[in-house]
Amino acid sequence: MRVVPNKFPALGIEGDLDRQADGMFDKMNGIGAHEVVIETPNHMENLASMPVKRVEDVLWAFRDRILDLKQDRRFKYILVFKNHGEAAGASLEHPHSQLIALPILPKQVVEELEGAKRYFSNKERCIFCDIIRQELEARIRIAAENEDFVTLCPYAPRFPFEAWILPKRHESAFENSPSHLYENLARILRTVLNKANLVLDSPAYNLVLHSSPIQENTADYFHWHVEFMPKLTKTAGFEWGTGFYINPTAPEESARFLREVRVEEKQPVKA
Repeated sequence: MRVVPNKFPALGIEGDLDRQADGMFDKMNGIGAHEVVIETPNHMENLASMPVKRVEDVLWAFRDRILDLKQDRRFKYILVFKNHGEAAGASLEHPHSQLIALPILPKQVVEELEGAKRYFSNKERCIFCDIIRQELEARIRIAAENEDFVTLCPYAPRFPFEAWILPKRHESAFENSPSHLYENLARILRTVLNKANLVLDSPAYNLVLHSSPIQENTADYFHWHVEFMPKLTKTAGFEWGTGFYINPTAPEESARFLREVRVEEKQPVKA
């Protein structure tokens, strides 16, 4: 496994932000970091077929790079994501993930943080912890589970078979999690991907890590998690024009299909 700078970076590491006004608008330089996590030297492998230990190594690489990049005070958010398959935006077939350090908080991140903060202000509880508690009691939207993590299909998903992997223990920042959690995250991530391969015939997908901004204290109200989004439908004019998503598959049905399919820990399924 290797982590290297992206040959065609979205943001560059050198220089200053140089924030300035342009009439009624604002602009700054594209300063940041863009790295590629090469998950394996084997072109035919992927996270679903790799041994658990090597999936865990990828997660440790995410952690180590976040800890290094968060020392740069120009950065406010570090995004970790994976595009698997052409339909999910992958331009390279070799198994890899990406990491981008941003000088601003993305709008979607701000909205998620503000919603979680409002819930905490009203109830003095983490909304994600409450979701986990309710879903574990109902068990109709649970797709997979182990000692430290639960995978659920959220109540109002944007996409068919969308699933969230959440740590049962409250923690706002992925990189601050206890070391033993990374092994169990590797296990449940591999399990979910293998289940999706069997149920959905190896779909293209996006994985996105939602973690705390690196310069804000969100310890009370935010809860890091991984979102899995298989590319089974198209985002078109209705979605772009309204922000609403048409999802033909109920989360309860998605969870049931994923939950009922069995995968063998030592027998990886096809890529």
